[in-house]
Amino acid sequence: MYYRRKVLLSLLQQFEGSLEKIQLQKLLFLFCQKQEKPAFSFIPFKYGCFSFQANADLGTLSKYGLIEEQEKRWTVNTEEDFLKALNKQDAQLLRAIALVYKHKTTDELIKLTYQKFPYFAINSQIASKFLDKTELDKIESNRPRSEDSCLYTIGYEGLSLEEYINKLLKKDIKVLCDVRKNSFSMKYGFSKSQLQAACEGVGIQFFHFPDVGIESSQRQELNSQKDYDLLFVNYCQEVLPQTIKTQEAILGLLEQYQRVALTCFEEQHCQCHRSHLATSITQLPKFNYALKHL
Repeated sequence: MYYRRKVLLSLLQQFEGSLEKIQLQKLLFLFCQKQEKPAFSFIPFKYGCFSFQANADLGTLSKYGLIEEQEKRWTVNTEEDFLKALNKQDAQLLRAIALVYKHKTTDELIKLTYQKFPYFAINSQIASKFLDKTELDKIESNRPRSEDSCLYTIGYEGLSLEEYINKLLKKDIKVLCDVRKNSFSMKYGFSKSQLQAACEGVGIQFFHFPDVGIESSQRQELNSQKDYDLLFVNYCQEVLPQTIKTQEAILGLLEQYQRVALTCFEEQHCQCHRSHLATSITQLPKFNYALKHL
């Protein structure tokens, strides 16, 4: 079993085996803030700090019968003591979290996390219910804002979904353009429907432009930069000249929303077609913006 799932089970067991779903997310967040290497990452979502990975892991544990899912609650369904499976530091941290927060209500935990970590409340739909004007102003001051216009490119290789979304948010990206030919991914969170839902949940519009992607069959044997360069010579000669309308559509989004990112898998933009697509867009007559690779 993944270590992070043992953390989830241990957390539930420290709170008498059952927590409301929002409570669990908030308590897990507070625990992870204390860890040297956090078991989960979080994004500022509709009700504050939220981990997609934790939510998916809870669903998996439910399928295995180790926990039971109810409409608003998770409940442990095993007698095994999972705290013993954690390292000493994490076990101590969980005990401390339970000692400090055991009698906090869901509303109290929401308010506390909003006050202590205002960035994670920037997309909350309920912040005004819990905070006064000064506290709401502090949340607004933590909202990333940029006045300049820019076309970005970003790869998700090596990133969790939460880390990736936070990178977009902190650059104030308004629109994400998925430029993969096939938007299915074996990496959790990055198939089209998952990525689109995550983006739209934090106010980032999502578009998929498969015609500017590269067929997976052409990407099977890429062992050196030279292999990539040969692939991109063909891409620049065959694909880019045939997709001018799509490139113009992306430029139109940039003109309208000012901060747009092109995304694909590879971490290094020099090993991804997105860099050549971006360069081609910069050569369109109406392009007058910066280009940056994240």
